Amino acid sequence: MTDQNQASEPSTGETPPPAAPVKAIRLASLRRDPRGWIVLLLGLGAPLAFFTAAGGSGIGLWGWQAGLAAIPWIILTALLTLILAIVFIILNRRKGRKTRWPLLGLGMIATVGFLGFLIPYVTAITTLPAIHDITTDLADPPQFTALTLRADNWDNIPGVDDRDMRGMNPRQRWATVHQDAYPDIRSVRMDQPVAVVIEKAKRLAEDRGWDIASVDPAAGNLEATATVSLFRFKDDIVIRARAAENGTASIIDMRSVSRVGIHDLGANAKRVRRFLSDLSGTTTAASQ
Repeated sequence: MTDQNQASEPSTGETPPPAAPVKAIRLASLRRDPRGWIVLLLGLGAPLAFFTAAGGSGIGLWGWQAGLAAIPWIILTALLTLILAIVFIILNRRKGRKTRWPLLGLGMIATVGFLGFLIPYVTAITTLPAIHDITTDLADPPQFTALTLRADNWDNIPGVDDRDMRGMNPRQRWATVHQDAYPDIRSVRMDQPVAVVIEKAKRLAEDRGWDIASVDPAAGNLEATATVSLFRFKDDIVIRARAAENGTASIIDMRSVSRVGIHDLGANAKRVRRFLSDLSGTTTAASQ
């Protein structure tokens, strides 16, 4: 007679195989996502190529011209990556497929972030004039003595085909374009003697990490070089202080010139504004 408490089915003594781990399933899904991988690799590759081009120029692996020449192609790659990702999403929807977001989403985030990083530079190159020599005194710019003004400083000044600047020489065109773009950059006045102003300017320059080429408090002159960006561009600076009100006050002028390139993307103007603001505590225009 059969025991009623005994199981109706015989036991085989074997345990059922464990279910496949969820992580393994997800990894397999990612491996089968070639579109996502394409977007991710391109999305990460564009910023990596940008920083490689800039950093390589900065440490001398190749010239700055080669580094800059690569940037338009890198930007184009980033834009095409974003377009490609959008096309993949649209195609998935039309075919009723679910978009696999992990890889594609990360690639899109990297691409959008990189393009957002570039927006200020693109805006500057499209809205500011292609000049690289900025000064507070267009009629009598401070002159370099310890440092040398670049030989091609007056080449490629915009306005050659501008009717309003017809007949002007390069320096006159530069002054006109400069005034239109940066009317706020002017001489400043400080209620301190020339020597005190130059000593303060020297401390500020050192705080900014500039290389001091020459400083003469008595003559009211300071020259220095600033190194900027991953490209390690060199910009030469001269600060001039002239006595006013029988020596109790000073009129300060500043000039900042890029050693290479045509367009400074507004970097020199930004430097002049910030330095004079820190030096004087105000950007009030000077009056003799």
